[in-house]
Amino acid sequence: MADYDLHHHGDREVGPGLVDLAVNVRLPRPPAWLRRELASALDSLAAYPSTVDAVRAVAARHGRASSEVLVTAGAAEAFTLLASAFRPRRAVVVHPQFTEPEAALRAAGHAVSRVILSEEDGFVLDPASVPSDADLVFVGNPTNPTSVLHPAASLLSLARPGRLLVVDEAFLDAVPGEVESLAAGHPGVVVLRSLTKTWGLAGLRAGYVLAPADVVERLRAVQVPWSVSTLAAVATVACCRPSALEEAEKLAVAAEADREYLVSGLAGQGVDVLGDPRGPFVLIRIPGGAALRERLREAGYAVRRGDTFPGLGPDHLRLAVRDRATTDAFLTALRKVS
Repeated sequence: MADYDLHHHGDREVGPGLVDLAVNVRLPRPPAWLRRELASALDSLAAYPSTVDAVRAVAARHGRASSEVLVTAGAAEAFTLLASAFRPRRAVVVHPQFTEPEAALRAAGHAVSRVILSEEDGFVLDPASVPSDADLVFVGNPTNPTSVLHPAASLLSLARPGRLLVVDEAFLDAVPGEVESLAAGHPGVVVLRSLTKTWGLAGLRAGYVLAPADVVERLRAVQVPWSVSTLAAVATVACCRPSALEEAEKLAVAAEADREYLVSGLAGQGVDVLGDPRGPFVLIRIPGGAALRERLREAGYAVRRGDTFPGLGPDHLRLAVRDRATTDAFLTALRKVS
């Protein structure tokens, strides 16, 4: 099995003076209303944190029972909890995707099988490619870094008795209408959500798990006490309010338009955008991608290398979607260094 740096993430690409196209956090800072809400909670930091209100808010937001919700320190914490709480006979990770699920499984001592989706097929999920004896399966939707959104029906076809299907929906709230989500609840399905991408909260670590109550109980049993901070719990409540959901939908629509603008500009330079991107980022393949990434850094732009994702190589680069002015400047720089 090929060796990849599973712990390499986009934040390692950024640096002083670089325009960040490597990290998929949409906003440069939380909105003013959210910053005010967080600031108002500072006086309560002497008390130990509680996630009771956050659990209720998430449950109401998705129409789930509170017993089916676990608030976590970012969605990434859930990968470690799953790897600790379960002892799969055969764990499968569908790649290319976010590498922390596999990293967490391996750190917990589990063997991992990889299912590599085909670039030639647009990285579309073929449920038949997942081994029938897999009892723990991880897949992203939309998938980081391919930006492909898998149909809910394809994902549900993977669910079966004796198997836990984990769907990472960290970027699903950046898809208008949150289409293809499995958050409403299905037997044997675990859904992970993040609040950091849409709301500019990567430094706060805020996310949650939606799962059958018995699964949530097993995850809670291995969660470190007070792992979710007071401010993360406050942010969770705030971001689940109807007004916040309306704002998130508007941000998703704007991101979709900005992505199409980026895709069009790349196509105008003959750059291959892979798959059918639906998230706030795109994956490209360009000859000499590794060297191009270094030239872009010299020109002031940080982009995400692709060769740390199983199934991708040095010619693959991931680009975060930004506003049109940033995209125009980037495309100009790309033209100059290509």
